[in-house]
Amino acid sequence: MISSEYDAIILGAGAAGMMAALTAGQRGRRILVLDHADAAGRKILISGGGRCNFTNVGTTPDRFLSKNPHFAKSALGRYTPTDFIALVDRHGIAWHEKTLGQLFCDGKANQIVDMLLYEMRAGGVELRLGHRIDTVAKTGSSYEVVANGTTFRAPALVVATGGPAIPKIGATGFAYDIARQFGLKVVEPRPALVPLTLGGDALAFRGLAGVALDTVARCNKAAFREASLLTHKGLSGPAILQISSYWRHGDPVAIDLLPDRDAAATLLDAKRTRPRTELKRLLADLLPDRLAAVVAEALALPGNLADLPDAKLAAAGRRLNGWEFVPNGSEGFAKAEVTVGGVDTAGLSSRTMEAKAMPGLYFIGEAVDVTGWLGGYNFQWAWASGWSAALML
Repeated sequence: MISSEYDAIILGAGAAGMMAALTAGQRGRRILVLDHADAAGRKILISGGGRCNFTNVGTTPDRFLSKNPHFAKSALGRYTPTDFIALVDRHGIAWHEKTLGQLFCDGKANQIVDMLLYEMRAGGVELRLGHRIDTVAKTGSSYEVVANGTTFRAPALVVATGGPAIPKIGATGFAYDIARQFGLKVVEPRPALVPLTLGGDALAFRGLAGVALDTVARCNKAAFREASLLTHKGLSGPAILQISSYWRHGDPVAIDLLPDRDAAATLLDAKRTRPRTELKRLLADLLPDRLAAVVAEALALPGNLADLPDAKLAAAGRRLNGWEFVPNGSEGFAKAEVTVGGVDTAGLSSRTMEAKAMPGLYFIGEAVDVTGWLGGYNFQWAWASGWSAALML
């Protein structure tokens, strides 16, 4: 069966897809949105602990990872957090700012989904859920999508199916298949904003599940000051999730356990003022007890501080300010919040998200090789890239 024709077909009823649909629909375009899930915005619903961290007021292009770090500038500059906040405010959705510019709903994340669906209806957008895509093809000047036995046609096709992060909600690499089908390259996708796993010499730290502390986590040239959490598998918490986007197998991750102190100076000063104190006792005053015990054992400096050479105390202090782990992996796409990599931006227009060699074909949101930091940045990219593409439909 062949359906009526549309001005554009959007694959994916997530953040980017819905933003593109409502924007184009309200511009008078006839828009069809197809999604294999039985509900729209599933990733929105589980984000931010169910309260949806829907944007970040500190959004700037340097807070995104991409093979081309300049690609996101155009879209992010044209549709800003202020624009999305205005939409939220028009719907009377109460929100609050948490740390580091993160904005959350006071209520539930479904308020954001309901808002997007309302705006889609206002634009006359046709939404078909439970439609698994069978084939996508280009025929003449039209794109043909076959889903659930029906063929849908339009001169424009927008791919907003995301990446493979969080497969339990139906996430796949389908967008990459479409990109390759039409000759676009894909930057190797890997899990991002994901807990890291430890083994070998760091096994003792895995026995500290539940211990959290303020840290600075570093990997290569990236550094983040937030909480780190020890788990039964390794490392998590906001600082680790952030740094995981920059981490690759074999890279060390350094964690400053005492970010507000010069640990070497602290130990040497304690040697003068508390000479009879053992290092493990001193560490218990500086770190959570369970962590202090493991760190003291790893440092292997028994006896009173007075008996320890200054050089060894200074070296121990430097280690406390940059405790190095070499993760043996991550918890993978199953636990990753987003994906690093995706459709290579070299093949896309940064202003419109359209494939340069395939007129009418667009890729937006997480499907593209643009990945934001933790804290609402990836939603802002979804809104901005979806809006930018919609202006061309």
